Amino acid sequence: MKKLLAMTAVAALTMSVNVSAQDAEAIYNKACTVCHSMGVAGAPKAHNAAEWEPRLAKGVDNLVKSVKTGLNAMPPGGMCTDCTDEDYKAAIAFMSKAK
Repeated sequence: MKKLLAMTAVAALTMSVNVSAQDAEAIYNKACTVCHSMGVAGAPKAHNAAEWEPRLAKGVDNLVKSVKTGLNAMPPGGMCTDCTDEDYKAAIAFMSKAK
C-alpha cells in the first residue's frame, strides 16, 4: 500500500511539473504580443535585439522583477496571470532574440 501511495505521489508531482511548464512562444502569443509586437507605450519590440540589449544588461532577474511588479504601462504580471518566474524568463529569452 505504501509503495502504491509513493508511486502515485511521484506521478502526480511529475504531471504537475509538466503542466506548469509553458512554451515561451505560447506565453508570448497569449500575454505579450499585444504590446511587444508593435512596441506599445515603449515596450521593446519582440525580436529586436537592439531594443532588448540595454534591458538585458540589467540582468534577467531584474527584468522578471519588473514584469512581476509592473513597469510604466505594463501592469503587474504583464498580462500573464499564470506565469511562473521561469515562464517569464522563457518569454524574455524568446522576445529578446533576433529572428
